[in-house]
Amino acid sequence: MVRRRLRLLLLLLLFLCCLAGSRIASADTNPQDAAALKSLMKRWRKSVPTSWRKSNDPCARWDGVTCNANSRVTSLNLFGMNLKGTLSDDIGNLTELTVLDLSSNKDLGGKLPAAIGNLVQLKILALIGCSFSGNLPSELGNLSQLDFFALNSNQFTGIIPPSLGKLSEVTWLDLADNQLIGPIPNSRDHGTGFDQLLKAEHFHLNQNKLQGSVPDYLFNSSMNLKHILFDRNNFSGSIPSSIGVLPKLEVLRLNNNAFTGQVPAMNNLTKLHVLMLSNNKLSGLMPNLTGMGELENVDLSNNSFVPSDVPSWFSGLEKLITLRMQSVGLSGQLPQKLFSFPELEHVILSDNQLNETLDMGNNVSKRLKLVDIQNNKIASVTLYNYLKGDMLKLTGNPLCNDSVLSSTMPCTGQLTEYRTQPPPLPDVQCSDPFIETIVFRAPFFGDVTNYLEILHDNLSSKLKGCTPNNLGLVPSNDNAYLNVDIKACPVNQKRFNYSQVLKCFNLTLQTYKPPEIFGPYYVKAHPYPFHDKTSRAVLIGVVTGSVLLVIGLALIGVYAVRQKRRAQKLVSINDPFASWGSMGQDIGEAPKIKSARCFKLEDLKLSTNDFREINAIGAGGYGTVYRGKLPDGQLIAIKRSKQGSMQGGLEFKTEIELLSRVHHKNLVGLVGFCFEKGERMLVYEFIPNGTLSEALYGIKGVQLDWSRRLKIALDSARGLAYLHDHADPPIIHRDVKSTNILLDERMTAKVADFGLSLLVSDSEEGLFCTNVKGTLGYLDPEYYMTQQLTAKSDVYSFGVVLLELIVAKPPIHKQNYIVREVKTALDMGDQMYCGLREVMDPILQKRGDLRGFVRFLRLALQCVEDLGADRPSMNTVVREIEVIMQENGIRTGTSSASSSFSIDSRTTMMAAPRYPYSNASTSSTTFDMDSSRAFEYSGMFPSEGSLKNRST
Repeated sequence: MVRRRLRLLLLLLLFLCCLAGSRIASADTNPQDAAALKSLMKRWRKSVPTSWRKSNDPCARWDGVTCNANSRVTSLNLFGMNLKGTLSDDIGNLTELTVLDLSSNKDLGGKLPAAIGNLVQLKILALIGCSFSGNLPSELGNLSQLDFFALNSNQFTGIIPPSLGKLSEVTWLDLADNQLIGPIPNSRDHGTGFDQLLKAEHFHLNQNKLQGSVPDYLFNSSMNLKHILFDRNNFSGSIPSSIGVLPKLEVLRLNNNAFTGQVPAMNNLTKLHVLMLSNNKLSGLMPNLTGMGELENVDLSNNSFVPSDVPSWFSGLEKLITLRMQSVGLSGQLPQKLFSFPELEHVILSDNQLNETLDMGNNVSKRLKLVDIQNNKIASVTLYNYLKGDMLKLTGNPLCNDSVLSSTMPCTGQLTEYRTQPPPLPDVQCSDPFIETIVFRAPFFGDVTNYLEILHDNLSSKLKGCTPNNLGLVPSNDNAYLNVDIKACPVNQKRFNYSQVLKCFNLTLQTYKPPEIFGPYYVKAHPYPFHDKTSRAVLIGVVTGSVLLVIGLALIGVYAVRQKRRAQKLVSINDPFASWGSMGQDIGEAPKIKSARCFKLEDLKLSTNDFREINAIGAGGYGTVYRGKLPDGQLIAIKRSKQGSMQGGLEFKTEIELLSRVHHKNLVGLVGFCFEKGERMLVYEFIPNGTLSEALYGIKGVQLDWSRRLKIALDSARGLAYLHDHADPPIIHRDVKSTNILLDERMTAKVADFGLSLLVSDSEEGLFCTNVKGTLGYLDPEYYMTQQLTAKSDVYSFGVVLLELIVAKPPIHKQNYIVREVKTALDMGDQMYCGLREVMDPILQKRGDLRGFVRFLRLALQCVEDLGADRPSMNTVVREIEVIMQENGIRTGTSSASSSFSIDSRTTMMAAPRYPYSNASTSSTTFDMDSSRAFEYSGMFPSEGSLKNRST
């Protein structure tokens, strides 16, 4: 009995000890700190972490709270926690705090309490991206141990308190993106000021309303400043010369203020890589940047410097990425060396007085994306094959003043944003990704694509323990800085918990060091659903069941109708021409195609913005050609026939049957077609540089030299030879002319418009055609008189094109026929021009070097012999042109490194994106003997024997 009582007593004592231990544990956090945190929790209500509501001991289990060995709270870090409410004076009771980070809580705001000045142990104060407002309390100056001080991206107003000059240990000072006014405090005027912050490496005061002058004594050589961001304020007066003595300065942004006077000497800033002084009122001589070899981004635009020639330091900044000097009075010629810098992406020198010839040379940076010299006095440009797309902007220069050329690229278009928008790297897919934005304030990348992968790899290694293989970057831009969204997905769980976010993604305190080129940054987290909401599974189940029952009954009712429609749809998909013949313009049997993509009408409407007139690039008897863009980015040309047009219906059938079976690099490719709701459309590859006729007659402003003309002749001949000798069955084009020869971005010629073409077999050679078709000036006289169609009819038409390459005039020009005109003027005794000096293109005479000209002329004249039997085949024509080029050292394959055409003051470099077909934009007339319109034959074709054969 006694033993039993002793056992019970021991158990009772053990129980009481456990109770006592439990009470001690619950009271482990310093009472003052615990009371302060619980008071804050009441203000923030349900937005605090779940762990705060599950325990009474902040030091033991509260997320974001760190304590020391004495149970004092030393760190309160609630970055991106979705806190809502205000910050009370209770924060001042956490007197042992060294870290206070409440950043990225956009609904946390109100006035910043003066009691924050009690946190005299504080080393880090980060309230970035909240909604704090009102004046900055002067008590902030009491935080004498503060190293990191960031209150940017709030709504603070009033002046900067001079007491901040007492923060002698601060290295990072960021008050950017607020509504602060007044001058920068300095010790001479206020007793304390920023000139006393000798350890500071970062002065970030950008995007406020600060005003007044910046005193010269604000900076001195003892300072450690690396970044000075004063941009987008209202500063006035001169730029302090003391900036030029800061030995460690890397980034200087004074742009978008009202600074006046001359720029002080900066040659000693040898570590500076970002210099932005644009959009001020600076005057005097243009700054001399000689010796500043680390500069990567320079922007001096929109100032009132004394007009001067292009400075010599343009050739010395070999690490340049972007150079922006708009409207600064530059004149003279740009040096070739500027464009050879390996990292160069953008050169923007618009609204100056640059003149003479623009010649960027052959050794141009592979990263160069844009050269904007709009509104200068450039009279001519030396061109090379690397000049593609929208790289060169010339609007407003004398070479664009011609009324014909002013509508062509690159003499049209005003770019306002030069950055690209590349896709995410890589794509991130999960239901609850954590997203935060890094805002880089210093760089201006012309093409962030070049650097995004570097940043991705760098961040991935930093966050490796948190998000393996599941990190995406999405760049975006505002008007001032580069924003990059980080998207991350958790591994093997639905979403991140708060401790993971705090450990992995809290980059507020600059723990992440990006590649140096990205410069200073700050981070703002997007709202994140840390807590699951209470499930309502039962209610959802009942509602869902009822809805499903109703839907099920409805589905049964419509099942039969849907099955019928599905069957009809399958028939339509398998046979896109199932409805052929239901319209009056459907001629003969339905088209027989081998391979072509069938487009939906809605898809083509979307690609052309509902066939808006602005996308129309050509027109003819068949209808209109539109420029379009598919969802994958491919550019296309859409030939849309007129409603009810018999001509459009016939051309549709002819071209789709022909082009679906032939494929050659010198024939325009058929992408697909649309035959739906009365529409008949053909979809071709987009050829950007227009027609040969436009290039020859100066409509495009392109001057083709002799070697380029030979190459175009060879390309076209190869395309026609393929039709005659390699297509099965052979094809006669019937409408060969310079308007049906298109030039792509590499000036490669492609034969187009097969609406009049015929498929013929060997037994049909010499086909009798009562319906003679072709274009006046190109039409074979033997074909016209005998109505016997052969492949030699195409040869005759091609011979006319060859003569066009020599004289650069339409075949019928001012009532003169090109064939007769050339034969009349022909004099083989003239060693250089064969007597054609008066009729040939002056551009060729000016260039002078016409290697193989005589042999080429003889070939052209053989092609336009009266009798088809005397003409060569297209295969023979191809071989002859190849021999002409090879014997004279002209390549017959791909084009040479530099383009063989150039621009003078009347011309433009690149043809506007157009896609003419058939009769679009041409004065030539397609001839049809069945046409009801009268045709004056007399004098158009020479009579038999009227021309002396002078080609031999």
